[in-house]
Amino acid sequence: MAIPDFQTLMLPFLRLLADGQERSMREVTDALTSQFSLSPEEYAVTIPSGSQSLMYNRVAWAKTHLKNAGLLENQSRGRVRITQAGRDLLAENPERITVRVLKNYSSYQEFIGPAADSEIAQVATRSDANEETPLEAIDIAYAKLRRATAEDLLTRLRNCSPAFFEVIMVRLLRAMGYGGVTGDGEALGRPGDGGIDGIIKEDKLGLDVVCIQAKRWENVVGRPVVQAFVGSMDFVRARKGVIMTTSYFSRDAIDYVDRIEGKKVVLIDGEMLCKLMIDHNVGVTTRQVYELKEVSNDFFDEELA
Repeated sequence: MAIPDFQTLMLPFLRLLADGQERSMREVTDALTSQFSLSPEEYAVTIPSGSQSLMYNRVAWAKTHLKNAGLLENQSRGRVRITQAGRDLLAENPERITVRVLKNYSSYQEFIGPAADSEIAQVATRSDANEETPLEAIDIAYAKLRRATAEDLLTRLRNCSPAFFEVIMVRLLRAMGYGGVTGDGEALGRPGDGGIDGIIKEDKLGLDVVCIQAKRWENVVGRPVVQAFVGSMDFVRARKGVIMTTSYFSRDAIDYVDRIEGKKVVLIDGEMLCKLMIDHNVGVTTRQVYELKEVSNDFFDEELA
């Protein structure tokens, strides 16, 4: 079963509290998870950033809306209880509770505020089909922007010169920490290099070396290419190697590196390559930084003050 959106959760959430007992948010989430017959795999699904369970996020957002409409209250941290207004609404036997229903309550009107461009107001004025919480919407938008940046990066990499592509690969590995403080790295950039396009020395004396091969390709990189690279590593007595490509690797190539003994070779395809460049700020710049704040429970714990 699909994970219910936060508006679908509002009515069953309130019904769980109909007996007047105070319950923890964990109890409510577990009960709703069971009620909607979610599997462990479905409950394990997170919001796009991976910072929180999708189900828990939607239950928490449902609570926020119900609370600000005055239908439930939480007099102690992390615990909720129905109010008289909540009982009155359940007595009307509604088919569904949505943000449209909540707009009938003055406290909810104050919560969303009059600003048409406020995040909460936009959620409250959209149709009942809305499924995303604001945090989900932010995460989804971030993922889309990141994906667009990765696609742009891949296009730029495929259009740059082979020599410059080799330089970029060395810079990426250095940015990732290979070579450390005392080591160094260089792009060889010359024919007859035995299939090795760059070298990272992980110490000053070069006792531990990482070989690099950069394939600015659009076609698949097969096992023969990988096998030749592994053989070339013997020329510099290297036990570690990385092959980076703007395309992808064949199944045979992937299986081959898994069976190599005495050497460790990592294959990085175009998708992973762009992800690493973004994560380690190679070829990209930061345009805007947003900070998401939440209330600190410890700050308001009077026993600790």
